[in-house]
Amino acid sequence: MRIVSADSFAQWRDAARALLGAGVAPHEVSWQAAHADSLFGDDAGGEPTRQDLPAGAPLSLPASLLKMLEEAAAFRDGERWAFLYRVLWRWRQGDCAVLSPADADGARLAAMVKAVRREMHHMHAFLRFRERPQALGAPRFVAWYEPEHDILALGAAHFMHRMGRASWLIATPAGSAASDGEHLRFGAAPATRPQRPDDVTEALWLTYYRSICNPARLNTAAMEMHMPVRYWKNLPEAALIPNLVSRAATGARRIAQAGEVGQREGAQVRVDAARAQPLRELPSALDACRNCDLWRHATQAVPGAGPESARLMIVGEQPGDAEDIAGLAFVGPAGRLLGTAMNEAGVSRDAAWMTNAVKHFKFEPRGKRRIHKTPAQAEVDACGHWLRAEIAAVKPRVILALGATATRAVLGGAPASMANMQGRAIAQGDLIVIPAWHPSYVLRLAEPQAQEAARRELVAALRLAKMLSDQRETDAMN
Repeated sequence: MRIVSADSFAQWRDAARALLGAGVAPHEVSWQAAHADSLFGDDAGGEPTRQDLPAGAPLSLPASLLKMLEEAAAFRDGERWAFLYRVLWRWRQGDCAVLSPADADGARLAAMVKAVRREMHHMHAFLRFRERPQALGAPRFVAWYEPEHDILALGAAHFMHRMGRASWLIATPAGSAASDGEHLRFGAAPATRPQRPDDVTEALWLTYYRSICNPARLNTAAMEMHMPVRYWKNLPEAALIPNLVSRAATGARRIAQAGEVGQREGAQVRVDAARAQPLRELPSALDACRNCDLWRHATQAVPGAGPESARLMIVGEQPGDAEDIAGLAFVGPAGRLLGTAMNEAGVSRDAAWMTNAVKHFKFEPRGKRRIHKTPAQAEVDACGHWLRAEIAAVKPRVILALGATATRAVLGGAPASMANMQGRAIAQGDLIVIPAWHPSYVLRLAEPQAQEAARRELVAALRLAKMLSDQRETDAMN
């Protein structure tokens, strides 16, 4: 057993290069912080001991993987060095699944990187410099920040561009970063938290912050999600927030400006909260859709497909594992059952438009498997733009909605019981909507009799959809 010390990404990288060159497997290494005392004595009794490592051979890694490892190394976890070496070892052995979100290690690596990137974003957004009096000398600006992860080395470079030629210091409980306007250097954490200097420009910033507050658009839950409360103690504007929220709740929400602005000459602008929201352009391509977070872990968006003049549209819930990989709708186990039912009902797959209410695969990893997870209503609403565009382009006469999620996406309104709605024809303007059991629901039924009954009801709904779409086509021709 080798005991290897690392207290930074550079130390870990050098040690990992040497270990890989020597063919040392992850289970043969015990990692510990460089500053920690060894838990073991000398070689007596067969105990593992610290071993000097030879210089490692050059190690070629994809830039994307190297960046992920460096960012994950900033994640505060006592096992991070051992975990990162296991990831590197698996990748070096040709096991590329280690980078997949469906893999346990891949999911953990992605979660670590995501947490570190989010913390860097928070640092860039919520760190507040205060200007010191010139008589005190350099640094001109000082800031105190308490990150959740060791992101100071990764995040400090941002301020070299932001602060220009000014000198500054960022102090944290774990270390410090300082710049003279030209060079960035890192040091130890201060013995005590630096005293907050009086900043003459802070009053101007608070006046600006108070003036731009729009009570009509105030959403406390969204504000706390994007600006977590744990950062407030170091934000000068945080002292204003309780009063601004209180005023909005007691009537100021009717005015779309801060009170001081509204008292100036000119008419007050009265708006409701819904109209106060900004207009945002919808993405023009499905692959570019970022309306919700499902795209982050899915392989790709899965569009609908079929003839553009299809009289029948079949809408499912979301792509499954097989669909996510293939980029095609209804090609997995549920799709095969649906194909069998369509053949039995006399519905040609080539004559129907096949799509889903949600275009990205939502799942939770279990080992190396990705298990389907029902999309939230907010995610269904985020994808509603694409489904409405498909309906407007294809102009089907009948829509077969498979399952409760697809039924709500097509019909809108509150959730309804599928047991009461399935197999019924519901008029929706010029459309006829027929809710039906989703094939995946049929497959999940444990009792053979119940499964066969649900399958027959799905076939019956398909027959009804075909009959009504053919009938409406005949009526249109006559």
